[in-house]
Amino acid sequence: MSKSSLSDPGHIKEVLARHGFHFSKALGQNFLINPGVCPRMAAECGAQACKGVIEVGPGIGVLTWELSQVAQKVCAIELDSRLFPVLEETLAGRDNVKLVPGDVMKLDLNQLIRQEFGGGPVCVCANLPYYITSPVILRLLEEGLPLTSITVMVQKEAAQRLCAAPGERECGAVSVAVHYRSQPKLLFQVGRGSFLPPPKVDSAVLRLDLRQEPPVSVADEDWFFRVSRAAFAQRRKTAANSLSATLGLPKPQVEQALAAAGAPENVRAERLTLEQLAALANALLGEGACKKGTMGVQ
Repeated sequence: MSKSSLSDPGHIKEVLARHGFHFSKALGQNFLINPGVCPRMAAECGAQACKGVIEVGPGIGVLTWELSQVAQKVCAIELDSRLFPVLEETLAGRDNVKLVPGDVMKLDLNQLIRQEFGGGPVCVCANLPYYITSPVILRLLEEGLPLTSITVMVQKEAAQRLCAAPGERECGAVSVAVHYRSQPKLLFQVGRGSFLPPPKVDSAVLRLDLRQEPPVSVADEDWFFRVSRAAFAQRRKTAANSLSATLGLPKPQVEQALAAAGAPENVRAERLTLEQLAALANALLGEGACKKGTMGVQ
């Protein structure tokens, strides 16, 4: 199929109807069809500097087609098996594209990179369904994968939260993880009319450039992320109250740790810098708190 046909809503609807495909709200399916967006995503994802690209959720293959133009190889992970005959038609002739059936949250991504890209490094580029934005990004960040960057299109408000630095009002637990593992950059916004069917909100594209080393030093990463989640667990409360309630620690102990981190006792979590969060976690670690926990979202 030609590149122009992939951006023609009428033609795409005809292809989908021929294969008996119906959109699934449960899977958050809004296929990107804007002819100007995908070339820009492909150009800015860093595909030329690595061994290939992993795409999550290729949809009808519009972004996949563009990625195949700039990358040595593209592995497109698709959960919905109904789309495979569609993709075989829309990506016919794109010999450097491999369709991988499965759920990105369950696949062994390290093994995939070893088998398909010789161990990497690779980059990720995807138009992510809104409902799995944070889980997918966090898994990609925490797996220790040989990634250079993660370029994703997400809901505009989610992009703003992900890029918000610790200390800014929109920051959350996911923002902390993003800034600890990467350097985020908001690239451009995308209107809702760029999709089939159009969603009810606008989107934005951001790129996370993976760090070689974290910008702060923590004694225990799992504990650091657990403390971060606990601080943001009850956003309407002060960080001291939220930490005390969530971690089950005496409030005076938490206030003492906040003071050691150079933060006022009545500070809210979104006003804590990454350096203060690291110092806070390190201070609380010495108080006999349980260290079990994994990186995740509140």
